[in-house]
Amino acid sequence: MSASVSPIRNPLVTGNKSYHDITEDICSPTERTPTPAWVLTFILAVAGLALYVFCVGWTIYVGIGSWNLNRTIGWGWDITNFVWWVGIGHAGTLISAILLLFRQKWRTGVNRAAEAMTIFAVMCAGQFPLIHMGRLWLGFFIFPYPNTRGPLWVNFNSPLLWDVFAITTYFTVSLLFWYTGLVPDFATVRDRAKGVRRRLYNFLSFGWTGSAKHWQRWESLSLILAGLATPLVLSVHTIVSFDFATSVIPGWHTTIFPPYFVAGAIFSGFAMVQTLMLITRKVLNLQDYITLEHIESMNKVILATGTIVGVAYLTELFIAWYSGYIYEQFAFYNRVLGPYYWSYIGMMSCNVLSPQIFWWRKLRRNVMVTFVMSIFVNIGMWFERFVIIATTLARDYLPSSWSYYTPTWVEIGLFIGTLGLFGTLFMLFTRLAPVVAIAEIKSILKDGGDQYVGPEVARKKAAETTEAH
Repeated sequence: MSASVSPIRNPLVTGNKSYHDITEDICSPTERTPTPAWVLTFILAVAGLALYVFCVGWTIYVGIGSWNLNRTIGWGWDITNFVWWVGIGHAGTLISAILLLFRQKWRTGVNRAAEAMTIFAVMCAGQFPLIHMGRLWLGFFIFPYPNTRGPLWVNFNSPLLWDVFAITTYFTVSLLFWYTGLVPDFATVRDRAKGVRRRLYNFLSFGWTGSAKHWQRWESLSLILAGLATPLVLSVHTIVSFDFATSVIPGWHTTIFPPYFVAGAIFSGFAMVQTLMLITRKVLNLQDYITLEHIESMNKVILATGTIVGVAYLTELFIAWYSGYIYEQFAFYNRVLGPYYWSYIGMMSCNVLSPQIFWWRKLRRNVMVTFVMSIFVNIGMWFERFVIIATTLARDYLPSSWSYYTPTWVEIGLFIGTLGLFGTLFMLFTRLAPVVAIAEIKSILKDGGDQYVGPEVARKKAAETTEAH
């Protein structure tokens, strides 16, 4: 069975690869001794994780007073980081669910790592609201359940409670979808393993045999989970935006926030996928499976969502001016020209101007340019969340209560520490599971028996098929 699909839209394997070659290339990183590059990266990640544990312990011991929050600015780096991490987790669901439903074949090279990134990013995001409570051991108060606390009950009118439901649902569905995709590949690793590793992977694969019945149920479950996860792409960050949009504070109380936050989340999520996949591609030698076609397709999405975010920024400025509402006008004037002007410049430069270089195909397919741009986008999206939170709260209706916020070493350590937590989890993932979905790669495009064709062969076959028709 042959396929004649444009290689630009498919995660084509570079060169002629047999089934055995694909299995060997993708499974071997989980079996052989870690490379020096992996060891160095893991050590740096664990160092960041240690810093995270220390800063969390310090915050619990000393209290939220170890942060530089005040009466005016009650949200600082903690909620900024929370929204940033939730946004990063968006790309995994988009790549996994929506692109699967739309049969976009190019997703198969990056979907596994993107799904893992989603799980780990949501884990990092969930830490900040709990730590922000100050009394971490009372975190169960945010969940509604029958209790004996009398009038102490959750406020269902609060968007912060909506966050709890949205993020826990998002995490659960994403985890199930990720693990479902891993089951056939765990069975592949199991069949190659011996001893304790074999028993471990046999347990993880749920006794998968690769029978037609197993495949049929696996595909049905994947589609069901994709259908459940698709609304989450729109709902989760929409609900996160309600933390701000349902308030009465100028600069927050705006209806553009839900679509603007969703586009920004996809924008930052795809940028983080690019960062991770380019590093993984090099460290694990997966250039044949994470090709320039993948990189270019991802960059197209970054360009599109970055343009949408830029339009949202300009729309906010226009509506503030057109409204004639002096407090709204001042809020945006303060963002652009106030004491935090540097963060606004960083946001506009990284999120609006820098992605425009991807209009040129040569730059979209340049690995180094893509890596640098992915870092810029992630920095810019962090600035965006900081601009929304800090600049809005710093100057409210009463000039006597105006303040300026700078983080303490504890807040900076918590942020760097979550990067370490994320890096540690991702590096362990690359050692325990195939980073690329073996079963999906094997199903994309074949020529004759068990040989997979590269881009050039695919282009010739597509041209021949077109002429024949």
